Amino acid sequence: MKIFTKRFFFVAGALFMPLLPSFLLDAQPTSWEKIEHIGKPWVSNVSRPYEITEGMEGRHLALWASHGRFYDIGKERWRWQRPPLYTTCEDLFTQTIVVPYLMPMLENAGAIVFSPRERDWQRHEVIVDNDGSNSSLYFETQEHNHWMRCMDKGFAFHNGYYHDGENPFEAGTARMVEATKDANNLSTVNYQPNIPESGKYAVYVSYQTLPSSVDDAHYIVWHQGQKTEFRVNQRMGGSTWVYLGTFTFDSGCNEQNRVVLTNQSQQIGMVTADAVRFGGGMGNIERGGDVSHLPRCLEGARYYAQWAGMPYNVYSSKNGENDYADDINARSLMLNELCGGSVYAPDSTGRKVPIELSLAVHSDAGYNKPDGEGIYGSLTICTTGYGDSLLAAGCSRQMSKELASELLDNTTADLQYRYRTWEPREVYDRNYSETRVPIVPSAILETLSHQSFNDMRYGLDPNFRFTLARSIYKTLLKYTARKHHKDYVVTPLTPHNFNIEFTEQGDGQVIISWTPTLDSQEPTSKPTAYVLYIAEGDGDFDNGTLIKGTAVTTRLRPGALVHFRVAAVNNGGISFPSQVLTASYQSAESKKILIIDGFQRLSSPSVTAQGFDLDDDPGITFGRTCGILGRQRGFDPAFIGIEDSTGLGYTSSEMEGRFIGGHEFDYVRSHAKAIFNSGKYNIISCSSEAIDRQPLYKYDAVDLLLGLQCDDGHSLLTYKAFPDNLRSSISQYAVQGGRILTSGAYIGRDMKSDDDIFFLSEVLKCQHFGTYRDSIETIKGLGTTFDFYHQLNEQHYAATSCDVLMPVSEGAFCAMLYGNGTSAATAYRGPGYRTFTMGFPLECIKEDSKRTAIMRGVLNFLLQ
Repeated sequence: MKIFTKRFFFVAGALFMPLLPSFLLDAQPTSWEKIEHIGKPWVSNVSRPYEITEGMEGRHLALWASHGRFYDIGKERWRWQRPPLYTTCEDLFTQTIVVPYLMPMLENAGAIVFSPRERDWQRHEVIVDNDGSNSSLYFETQEHNHWMRCMDKGFAFHNGYYHDGENPFEAGTARMVEATKDANNLSTVNYQPNIPESGKYAVYVSYQTLPSSVDDAHYIVWHQGQKTEFRVNQRMGGSTWVYLGTFTFDSGCNEQNRVVLTNQSQQIGMVTADAVRFGGGMGNIERGGDVSHLPRCLEGARYYAQWAGMPYNVYSSKNGENDYADDINARSLMLNELCGGSVYAPDSTGRKVPIELSLAVHSDAGYNKPDGEGIYGSLTICTTGYGDSLLAAGCSRQMSKELASELLDNTTADLQYRYRTWEPREVYDRNYSETRVPIVPSAILETLSHQSFNDMRYGLDPNFRFTLARSIYKTLLKYTARKHHKDYVVTPLTPHNFNIEFTEQGDGQVIISWTPTLDSQEPTSKPTAYVLYIAEGDGDFDNGTLIKGTAVTTRLRPGALVHFRVAAVNNGGISFPSQVLTASYQSAESKKILIIDGFQRLSSPSVTAQGFDLDDDPGITFGRTCGILGRQRGFDPAFIGIEDSTGLGYTSSEMEGRFIGGHEFDYVRSHAKAIFNSGKYNIISCSSEAIDRQPLYKYDAVDLLLGLQCDDGHSLLTYKAFPDNLRSSISQYAVQGGRILTSGAYIGRDMKSDDDIFFLSEVLKCQHFGTYRDSIETIKGLGTTFDFYHQLNEQHYAATSCDVLMPVSEGAFCAMLYGNGTSAATAYRGPGYRTFTMGFPLECIKEDSKRTAIMRGVLNFLLQ
């Protein structure tokens, strides 16, 4: 029996409840009990070939990465909210955990993740809308049911900047049509963008939520000729941007790259259509007479909330007088606006999205005194005793404290297990906006200290970020499962030993195989099946085929270049995919070439005594990153904790607003395309981990791809260019008369042992003779001149520091020259075998045509 009456009131758009006596608070439930969203989730990908039954399917979460660029009204300028330290700042650093790792992990487990900050690291933005689309195409098709104007307002954009108070979702119109079950009589809206540059773009849709809206609106995303289908519950979340996914699109405007909305539904009701947005874009909110001039994803939540159609009191609770405070509050108020009216906030008004918890990922200030040694560590924050004592659903705020406690305990345990060191600090139960204002369980995770060099040595390593993000995901999985009294299964890890080989049939039949990666901490994470993804030529990958075992046999279509990658699945969801491997079959008489992918390295920048040296080695991130601000300038430990230009870790901002290309794990595709365009070869590929499965003597040539692979001495994992088994296999292949192409930036420098040095000189017939770091990006050789990615850039990872390799024996000679005249490649023509060794990665050649020309020349030399 209830012994109290819930009373609610609103302050600045947020739901609050009066403070209750502790004996009443203790009596409230600390789990959702029977509170459960019944109905369709906000967004469902209906193209995936597997089901998630014990993961986070249908769970709606709010997640954000701390701060962002904001306009300081007092100082009349745009600035970061946190100091520039150790090549980054908190505003950027926390995104490198949340965006490439944590969000995908949660979505791979079935969760719908909302972020009050732009999540797409893409500076381009294309909007296609019924109210105007510039050079893109918007058109409707009509069958039995016709599109008509929706009575509610819709989105419309205008050129130029947006000013305080402008709501783009009240500036235009929207469309609607009666739904039908008849798949043969569909009316559609087609959104065909004019993409300025090929690449990855987030896709956001928008619509109006009406009393008669359907819960299964049918969207089709066409990406490089492949289609992925979604069902969107239009009964919630209208008049804002709704994220479907991130896809690769070709440049230009064509029907192979578009979004289609149909009126097909199993419900009786209306389908509504408004704008579709491709890409994150640049900031366009004017403050103080100017915009940030940065990609929108680097700005604070205040500005994204305005662009996303939030009411003024959500993104400007300080009435435009304090953007710093507005940004902090907007994160939670946007969550509340969306959640209001759902099962988790039934007595408040809003957009009915059943968001059930929120997490803010931050880094913290602080260091160990007096010398700054040791890990400063993590802490978490919750709020139980300030303002509202109950959540909007009537549950105790102790749910937030449980969440914060579990985050701290689990991340500490997982990091200590993986890296043998990490320090927990404590759980703060204090009055913080991001944990007080949300009307659902909420916590802040202060991942580490951005002032502590020892913490940042871990924080800048991509492997640490993966481990930390996986720990957070697992905590949220287990927390939500327990609060709903459900079982859970942890998603698997990425398979390894990925391998393709021709069968003895000789007719293009191949065996594709892999090995599961087991997680010794999580018994439930064992894979039960796999998804094999396939792409052909320059097209995108399909949605995958479910495979029960760890190998599959297929026959290649003659003359096609086919790409594969694999992911592991179980009832909890799906892993990250493997690297891309490629195969092609021409004829039984064609020469066979094996591509070995030996580039797995992920790394922080080069580590010095008290900081990081981007010039020596910028490291390599998992995919593109927004996390680099500039070079560290302050290295004096006597000035630890000082946040001005004299302090330890102080960083300049010459890379501000730039994305930096990282490891995409698809370089076999580049090599295979160059071989494919060079002549009629049978092509096969494998991971270097699977080298023991490959009888190299069967191949007419081997292309060894090493990229930036090296044992750099500072990475948390060891990445050696030539581990013992690979070195042994290549040596044996040379004795058997092999033809060997090797390319990589650290082949020479990574040869440290006597066996390594012997291999370099006696097998590859070269020696390390220095490093090429000049700014000139031009290389000459094989009758041509070409540019390569030698400086940090947005399009591709850069080989900023390349080996100078010199020939060392009779029959060996210099085959290419860097811009300063030093040797970029050596070749060896011996009586028994031949080699061609490049001191730079072949995939870093900028133009496809040049890469093909170089590959053709190398293969002619090796195989003639």
